[in-house]
Amino acid sequence: MSALDDLAAGGVVDRDVPLAPLTTYRFGGPARYFLEAHDEEQVLRVAEALAREPVPVLMLGRGSNLVVSPEGFAGLVVRPGAGLGGVAMRGDGRVVAGAAASQPSVARRSAAAGRGGLEYMVGIPGSVGGAVRMNSGCHGTDTAEWLVGARVIDLVTGEVRDRSVGELGLAYRHSDLADTDMVVAATLRTVARPRREAEAIMREITRWRREHQPGGTLNAGSVFKNPPGDAAGRLIDSLGLKGLRVGGVAVSERHANFFVAEAGASAQDLYDLVAEVRRRVWEGAGVALEPEVRFVGRFREPS
Repeated sequence: MSALDDLAAGGVVDRDVPLAPLTTYRFGGPARYFLEAHDEEQVLRVAEALAREPVPVLMLGRGSNLVVSPEGFAGLVVRPGAGLGGVAMRGDGRVVAGAAASQPSVARRSAAAGRGGLEYMVGIPGSVGGAVRMNSGCHGTDTAEWLVGARVIDLVTGEVRDRSVGELGLAYRHSDLADTDMVVAATLRTVARPRREAEAIMREITRWRREHQPGGTLNAGSVFKNPPGDAAGRLIDSLGLKGLRVGGVAVSERHANFFVAEAGASAQDLYDLVAEVRRRVWEGAGVALEPEVRFVGRFREPS
């Protein structure tokens, strides 16, 4: 019996947990091992097991940029749980948020305290841990602009470090965090802003997103990163690709960088549609689009 099997027998980790319900596309097979982490002590126990018997590790937040193959993930999936979901305002105007906290909850909590700057988070369905890992952003700003630092546990060594924003290597939709680095909390700065003004900004962001993005559908937000000086959605739209479909997944008619799935769609459908759109944009515009969504597991390459 492996060290992780021992932890599973003791109820610290679970086995064969379906991942589809934990992603916004609702695709994917099971995780061989699954940790819903509620405190640092629990994470450190798992780190000890991994030090003895390493397995691949996948960090999961709210699953808003993850596409899992039907075979699932043959390793350990780590997801921050409710115990790491707190949001606290400090007297100096900074916000300390657990990795499991949703970005909209951070935006609303800050606004209610008369603090601004984080209103953009109201439109991002991901977690704070995911915000740090992917340097998420929209409406002209991103995590890097507001992040002070993050508390990170290395699941290989068990080291717990408070890392400054400069030590995280944040760039456009990128950080230098390793697959085995787990964000447990983040500290963000804010600016003074009247509550009514901050709430008005959030209402406008919400209105804009409802008008321009396909709400009420199975999607993962932006499929591709924006290329330098352009927008992926504009490029896709300019080539007449709205409505392009592979199986049960189609390019949204409302926003060309959103791919929406219908009931019965598969992760392979999405993989094939992403490949086809990349091919057409390369041939039609000479631009190599880079996926923002992450594909996990094995997929068949399009013929």
